[in-house]
Amino acid sequence: MNSRPLYEEVAERLRTQIFAHDFAPGSWLDEQSLAEEYGISRTPMREAIKVLAAEGLITMKLRRGAYVTEVNQTDLAQIFTVLSLLEGEAAKTAALKASESDLNRLDDLHLKLEKAAADRDLEQFFAINVQFHELLLEITANPWMTGVIADLRKVLKLQRRNSLDQTGRLQNSLLEHRNILKAILQRDGELAAKAMRAHLAQGLVASR
Repeated sequence: MNSRPLYEEVAERLRTQIFAHDFAPGSWLDEQSLAEEYGISRTPMREAIKVLAAEGLITMKLRRGAYVTEVNQTDLAQIFTVLSLLEGEAAKTAALKASESDLNRLDDLHLKLEKAAADRDLEQFFAINVQFHELLLEITANPWMTGVIADLRKVLKLQRRNSLDQTGRLQNSLLEHRNILKAILQRDGELAAKAMRAHLAQGLVASR
């Protein structure tokens, strides 16, 4: 039996469409039309839009409705600044508190990352990259940090461009991950934080 509230299901469907760019950044969302398209009343659609607005994916304008958030270069710089601080701290924490089992899981993921890079499998590389970062957050066991980072990364997904498509970015990203993992395996928290910040700085450059 599915006890998940309808508005959450609607939010997930709408989120997926936004990430797929079925609704382009800046496009207005007609609450009534969407409700009719989904075959639901306006109430769960309205609640779903509020959820996505809280995540930063939708921007609400008083008396004008809602539109898909547009991410400009200033937004990107500010988002990456915050991510750098938080994920740098996550890498540092992981280096200091990861168990041997955690380190083995990180190492295993990195090996898969190496293989995906060798195969030039961008989709697989991206998926494993996400898992690597998520595992670092899991090790920190800080749900507040995890929640903020998750929302920021959702906003980043509004971009059409995939920085890994750029010439040389895949190999550079792999090298940056090697540096992060090496510092964590050495239990060097400061070096792990520095490596993570450098990784995110390059991510910002590539996203421009």
